[in-house]
Amino acid sequence: MQDEAGTTLTPPTDPAADGGAADGAPDDASGARLRPRTRATLAPFAVLALVTLGLDQASKVWALGSLDDGHVVPLVGDVLRLRLIRNPGAAFSIGDSSTVVMTALAVAITIAVVVAAWRAASPRWTAALGLLLGGSLGNLSDRFFREPGPGRGHVIDFIDYGGLFVGNVADIAIVLGAVVVVWLTFAGVGLDGVRAGRHARDEDADDAEDETQETPAAESAQEQTKGERDA
Repeated sequence: MQDEAGTTLTPPTDPAADGGAADGAPDDASGARLRPRTRATLAPFAVLALVTLGLDQASKVWALGSLDDGHVVPLVGDVLRLRLIRNPGAAFSIGDSSTVVMTALAVAITIAVVVAAWRAASPRWTAALGLLLGGSLGNLSDRFFREPGPGRGHVIDFIDYGGLFVGNVADIAIVLGAVVVVWLTFAGVGLDGVRAGRHARDEDADDAEDETQETPAAESAQEQTKGERDA
């Protein structure tokens, strides 16, 4: 809007004040600013996933070549031992009679982990998700490529925890990743790396700044209108 002299009466629009991101960073459904994904956040995810998968498969090859089925090798007394078994169930020899169901569940969890990692902008989250993905892929590899057949393959377990359950390196990575995820969740750290409540404080500060910027412009427009009426 302009007066007869060509003076602009309508204050310029601030993209940030309208809820848009001035720097092009995407907003989530609630309007909260999300940090952009970078190599610094995706690299830990990919590296940890690949390292975990490699260590898991290498340890299983070693176990198959060095341990006999059922033979127990004590490491720390009866608390920690080596005992080779072929597990048709889930992690730590759970669900032995549901091999196909466990395989389908593992595939679904793996997809969910990848999606979450793609959305994450926090190195801590991507590191935790990398451990989860590497562990899941380690056991899924056994499901698809070991006997008795694809989707029904038995997972190689060889770490005996006091006779309570038997696991492998992939299981350790899954547990570690899950612990970090639980910790981040209870700490209120979102996938974007921002603690819960910080978005609200940032939005309040932005609103206050917008009001401060808009007030002088509005007052100036009012004074110009009043001057025109007096004239």
